[in-house]
Amino acid sequence: MLLLVPVGMITFFSCESSESKNENEAVESTSEEEMTKFIANLDLALAQNSSWFSHWSAKVGAFEGADFTLFLTDSIDPMEMPERNPILINDPLYPYQLLHPTGNGTMDIFSYKIEVSDNIEKPFLNPDSEVIWYREDGMKERLLFMGPSGMFEEGLWLNEKEFLVLGYFQDDSGFRPMAWLIDVENHILRQFRLEKTSPDYDPESYINQKIKLVDLS
Repeated sequence: MLLLVPVGMITFFSCESSESKNENEAVESTSEEEMTKFIANLDLALAQNSSWFSHWSAKVGAFEGADFTLFLTDSIDPMEMPERNPILINDPLYPYQLLHPTGNGTMDIFSYKIEVSDNIEKPFLNPDSEVIWYREDGMKERLLFMGPSGMFEEGLWLNEKEFLVLGYFQDDSGFRPMAWLIDVENHILRQFRLEKTSPDYDPESYINQKIKLVDLS
């Protein structure tokens, strides 16, 4: 089951059932293979998201996929409900929807974070972040949630069943670049972190650079 720790640390725990434990043990037994695959995919993702890579390299110094370490593997119990994607073509966040490779809906990482509408004078950032999958069948899945200690800043489909999220988390060491790999088919989450941190970070800095149609300054 996916749980949010109230002290603000983004940590996910499995249900204490033997089924969940066995699932995690099976995943962990292939972690070396998964890490090799992840590093290759992350290097490609960093190349495709060069603006995010450059943005964080300026804060923490140069890094690459091999510098990320697997921090946590867990199962996901997604929150699922009937809901069509409300982000339509005239919405300023519409260009930032992430289409599924085979047309099974879209992934949304920004609309929960960024509050923008006609009746709001100035857009602003909400404290929490979500990764939402609006499937083609009209169902909505909340796959990932984070409190005010971090933010999801980029996302991309690696293939039809794996979605990668890039962002950061603030801990006692500072602001740390992170990567979350979501297996949407098997509902497995792998959380990766960079050992390098920055002592300070403006939460709006990358979003203002990314979301051109919304001014959060």
